[in-house]
Amino acid sequence: MIKLRILLALLRKEIKLMRRNRLIPRVIIVMPLMVMLVIPLVANLDVKNVNVAVVDNDHSQLSRRMIADISASEILNVISVGDSHSEAMLEIEDGNADVILTIPPDYSVDMIARTAQVDVEANGVNVTKGMLGARYVSESVLGTLAGISAQSGQKIKTDDISIIYRFNPTLNFRNYMIPALMVILLIIIGGFLPALNLVNEKETGTIEAMNVTPVSRLVFVLSKLIPFWIVGIMVVTVGMLVGWLVYGLVPQGCIGAIYLAAILFSLVMSGIGISIANSSSTMLQSIFVMFAFIIVFQLMSGLFTPISYMPVWVQYITYMIPPRYFIEIMRSVYLKGTSIAELWQQYLTLASFATVMLFVAAATYKKQS
Repeated sequence: MIKLRILLALLRKEIKLMRRNRLIPRVIIVMPLMVMLVIPLVANLDVKNVNVAVVDNDHSQLSRRMIADISASEILNVISVGDSHSEAMLEIEDGNADVILTIPPDYSVDMIARTAQVDVEANGVNVTKGMLGARYVSESVLGTLAGISAQSGQKIKTDDISIIYRFNPTLNFRNYMIPALMVILLIIIGGFLPALNLVNEKETGTIEAMNVTPVSRLVFVLSKLIPFWIVGIMVVTVGMLVGWLVYGLVPQGCIGAIYLAAILFSLVMSGIGISIANSSSTMLQSIFVMFAFIIVFQLMSGLFTPISYMPVWVQYITYMIPPRYFIEIMRSVYLKGTSIAELWQQYLTLASFATVMLFVAAATYKKQS
């Protein structure tokens, strides 16, 4: 009975402490809601809304029927029809199209034995969507040919479709994931560790000695962040070396573009980490809040699940997720060789996030004199 009373007393004490804490009740309520409401929506690997750019060099009834059958599909969308392959490739490079269907000239002249091939080219940066999208387009073309064969009573050759995967010819999923996985390294190095470092000083009381010194808030915050920024750049370098030495993956674009993106993203995560540390009184609080941010960042940034697979309203929310832009830059530079000038919107957005978060971090740090 005595042990039970002690246990109940301790339970009452813990409940009171939790109720008095401003952060823990919010985490307890918000975290399960975020996990249960958002994860089932964004963790979706179903491939739909595959955008197809058609290069029609035949201009025949057969080619028009192929295009009509693709348009009638619930999964495939024809976004453009033209006769220029270079223009269709621009749609792929800009991310507007996932697959290019090229119909050669005079394809419909010989309906029985053709020497020309229908070419299907898929964007291999997104392995799953590229592979399945190419298969869906090929099946649609084969279905069209089978329908014409049944109507005409002639046996039509249906094994002359060439499939090419652009930017990732081997469809190796590692090539898709390795550039983006560096986001996890920078989240931990640039955001998680500075937050824990600052909160640890609060718990040990050493920060009070700093608060009574003439050192300004900016100098103090920078002294906490600069070492982690340097470590973050070193970690990115190690990540690129591992990708090259172990997996044979090297950036197709400028390495400077990768470092610039890494620096901007480190600034963003540092601002978030310091802002969380300023609002946390214990290390456990900061860990819980940072963990919540990490879960959301990983699931909604396109790291594992492509953003195009998510519901439309969730896709709009991802514009407020900083890792989205860092991952887009990394995959574009690594696999496509995209330049900084072509990715200026992503860089500018990251720079804006960094400016805002560092301002919030400096404003929320209260230095006592």
